[in-house]
Amino acid sequence: MDKPTAAAPPLTPTAPSAALPANACDTHVHLIGDDFPLWEGRVEDPPRGTLDTWLDRYRTHLGVLGCTRGVIVHSILYGPDNSITLEATRRMGSGFLAVCLISDDATEAEIAALAAQNCKAVRLNYVHGGLLSWDGMKRLAPMLADHGLHVEMLAHSHLHLEELAPQVPNLPVQIVFDHCAWPDPALGVTDGQKALERLLAGGHCWTKLSATYRHTPEPRHLLQRLAHANPDRILWGSDWPHLMLNGVAMPDAGEQLNTLLDAIPQPVTRQKLFTDNPATLYGFAP
Repeated sequence: MDKPTAAAPPLTPTAPSAALPANACDTHVHLIGDDFPLWEGRVEDPPRGTLDTWLDRYRTHLGVLGCTRGVIVHSILYGPDNSITLEATRRMGSGFLAVCLISDDATEAEIAALAAQNCKAVRLNYVHGGLLSWDGMKRLAPMLADHGLHVEMLAHSHLHLEELAPQVPNLPVQIVFDHCAWPDPALGVTDGQKALERLLAGGHCWTKLSATYRHTPEPRHLLQRLAHANPDRILWGSDWPHLMLNGVAMPDAGEQLNTLLDAIPQPVTRQKLFTDNPATLYGFAP
């Protein structure tokens, strides 16, 4: 059965209200292209265009926002075949890294092969479903750590963090919670969000101040709470080109960035958020 085709984002985002620090990194985008096979289990088709077309748009996106580094996160729309993400990372060259998908039965040889192609993490997705489970990740964690990979997890703080938080400090790999751990704003500050903030404060995890348009209409307070919890453990990602919106209005990445800049005006914190913290986590060369 035919899948619905997602809308494309604006060709050019709004320019940010302030210049980002040198070597700023957008740590969360997805690359798409008609010239790579889609996964049969996907819920939608991405907007049309070849990988080269979308790489050109990605370069424009980065240039307008003021980023020279990036992390390309493999989309579940392409399932277990990481080819498009690894190829996009290769074509972007120095300063660009990948986050890939693996399954519970991944072998050390497969993990080593990803690491050799500038993959720095694997993704565990509790929101949209995926290939890797929490128990599978724990089994693979020592191998991931041995090859310099960490885990980027998409979870709902109000549903999952109370259960998972006690386990996180004892893992041999670092954990990044994407998209502010996707809270339910109708619930206020939940025990799950408090658990996330405690993990951050203790230096036991990271979080991406990204994609608040998906879950939080007024994100200023959320962004400030997470930044205050530990400014050394926060990252930023645009979530471009905004796939699987599930009824949410298409955002403008520049306007989203301006909301973040308004919430976090301190130059020292911005330096950490956009440049220093991604360099530490992903190991970007000086």
